[in-house]
Amino acid sequence: MLNIVKARAHTNIALIKYWGKKDPHLFIPMNSSLSLTLDEFYTDTSVKWLPVTESDVFYLNGEKQSQEETKKISAFLDLFREKSQHFSPIEVASINFVPTAAGLASSASAFAALGAAMNRLTGLDLSEEDLSTYIRRGSGSATRSVFGGFVQWTKGNSHKTSRAKFIDDASWDIGMLTLVVNSNSKKISSRQGMAHTVNTSQFYPAWVEAANQDLIAIKQAIAQRNFQKLGEITEANGMKMHGTMLGANPPFCYFEPGSILAMNAVRTLREQGYACYFTMDAGPNVKVLCRKSQMKELQTQFQALLPDLTIISSGVGQGIQILESH
Repeated sequence: MLNIVKARAHTNIALIKYWGKKDPHLFIPMNSSLSLTLDEFYTDTSVKWLPVTESDVFYLNGEKQSQEETKKISAFLDLFREKSQHFSPIEVASINFVPTAAGLASSASAFAALGAAMNRLTGLDLSEEDLSTYIRRGSGSATRSVFGGFVQWTKGNSHKTSRAKFIDDASWDIGMLTLVVNSNSKKISSRQGMAHTVNTSQFYPAWVEAANQDLIAIKQAIAQRNFQKLGEITEANGMKMHGTMLGANPPFCYFEPGSILAMNAVRTLREQGYACYFTMDAGPNVKVLCRKSQMKELQTQFQALLPDLTIISSGVGQGIQILESH
């Protein structure tokens, strides 16, 4: 039996957004989503068995975490311990390679890396799609970080059927720029924002229907390698998601003045002939889907238009990897 395993997973950015849970306990979403895995942001996580007399231990970026934080991780570890019937305590050591100024949540790469490591350590050796159903229980968006390139999270209706699947390797000149408007913690968490929107926004039912149609259309664009269509659907879908929040009661918004300036900069450069389209998650930062071959030039242009913003470029990331196993 293995004693230690180290795994890596990259974060992802949703192009067709996940916004709202149908089952908060199982993290089953209201609609299916589609994402792009990024190579610039990732998490390395090692897990090892401890003597049965000890308790779970969790280190994040070299610092031992509180009992409260460790308890959350233990609940996730229990999914694999119960499935494998190996109940010994575990030491988890996780390092996030996400730029501190990025303002990007690392939960997707973190839980995907932890799940991949536990899958190997416990000897379950679940297929990647089956593994994604367990990783989903740590973080919904983490289920998409199992694979590289374009990935679909099919909403399903149960633990087994809500899972990720590989769509396309995105090896056709795809890149992404992150325009960091504000890297501080947001006042309304994604979890809070989702629940409030689902419960109070009259726009929400229309969002679910529109997202379903957008998913069909964007998969056609990917199959045809139609970058313009891919970008247009991505941009429209993200704005529709934010529209549901404006329809909530009371309404709320993640936009900041810098977000508006960044979106306008994308439109300006697109009018100048650059292939670039924006999207935003539940936060103020703007992600720009672009041609990888134009990223350096675009970064220079954005820096001139938005001199106060940090800009991070990323190519397409790969799926989960086992770095160490013995």
